[in-house]
Amino acid sequence: MNIIILGAGVVGVTSAWYLAKAGHSVTVIDRQPAAALETSFANAGEVSPGYSSPWAAPGIPVKALKWLFMQHSPLIIQPTLDPAALRWISQMLRNCTAQRYAINKSRMVRIAEYSRDCLMALREETGIQYDQRTQGTLEVFRTQKQFDGIGKDVAVLKAGGVAYEILDREGCASVEPGLSSSKDKIVGGLRLPGDETGDCFMFTTELAKLAEQAGVKFLYDTGITRPITEGNRLKAIVTTKGTMEADVFVGALGSYTPKFVEHLGIDLPVYPIKGYSITVPIIDAARAPVSTVMDETHKIAMTRLGDRIRVGGMAEIAGFSKSLPAKRQATLTHSIEDLFGGAGDQSQAKFWTGLRPMTPDGTPVIGATRYQNLYLNTGHGTLGWTMACGSARVLSDIVSGNKPEIETADLAISRYAA
Repeated sequence: MNIIILGAGVVGVTSAWYLAKAGHSVTVIDRQPAAALETSFANAGEVSPGYSSPWAAPGIPVKALKWLFMQHSPLIIQPTLDPAALRWISQMLRNCTAQRYAINKSRMVRIAEYSRDCLMALREETGIQYDQRTQGTLEVFRTQKQFDGIGKDVAVLKAGGVAYEILDREGCASVEPGLSSSKDKIVGGLRLPGDETGDCFMFTTELAKLAEQAGVKFLYDTGITRPITEGNRLKAIVTTKGTMEADVFVGALGSYTPKFVEHLGIDLPVYPIKGYSITVPIIDAARAPVSTVMDETHKIAMTRLGDRIRVGGMAEIAGFSKSLPAKRQATLTHSIEDLFGGAGDQSQAKFWTGLRPMTPDGTPVIGATRYQNLYLNTGHGTLGWTMACGSARVLSDIVSGNKPEIETADLAISRYAA
């Protein structure tokens, strides 16, 4: 089949790769001049299936109120009358129950664990390099209350067969020696030895090259205007470079996917949740993270990417704004310097922001729509890099008429109609 994929981020490019490997003729369209120049460009670098958790969780409404008054808050809500934002927040709050949290987390861990397996197989097949490390993820807790509250997450990890280790502060410093001088600031940690790290931008650009060698066409600098329908099918899409037809269309536009499908009367509850990162060169390797360390208090991840440290996090509800306030950078700097002081050269920090496409239940939207030849692969939130390969493989199987290797019925947009 002739397939058009809308979007050349990590989700769109991996989708192109697997669909091409399945024997389809694939074209990828993106408004940017190259792949991975938006949300995939400078994310936190984690491939962390075990930490795949929805933001909507029991206790989050109370925590959110406290966060709003923190100096280095993980959550920022800009005043807004945007109906889409208000509705998304309302839907998210409805998912803050123990029952829905367990369901949503189990879905997310399922696709994320599968995705890591797919990534490992892809790496073995292609030899792709992207500053990857396979040395796990460590979440550190600054308070005893945080440490005592990991029970519900550990229960899900057990149920999913995910390997984990509960460490005291000495154990944390043992697996991450850079914490030795700051270990008194933490009480313990939860380590997932099966997690990985890597540069998402590097991976996506390298995979795009491999995809081109496999026959995939990339049309960059091409804006997507609107779809053209014929009955219950998409006939074509109108772009800034003309009208393009295909047998199948895949929406992988991240936070911009809802704007595309609203032309079709499809209500896709994906909203842009703004995140930030800084990237700093390492000047003292002994003080730097070995892999990824997550600061639970500030919801900040610190990842070693070759000779750099990527520090990413925060969630800001601010529509499609891409402004870079200095106080957001201050939060990232505080977290890394407080735990790994002197590891990186902050005077050379590169500050970045991206819009994460997040669903109110945390689970991505993967699969068919009510249009026979339109499929979606979007809504991965903070976990696009973690879930990309598995989501793309699942999508390829669905489009190709093959039975996916994991359960997918509860991943499609139809779950919101229930």
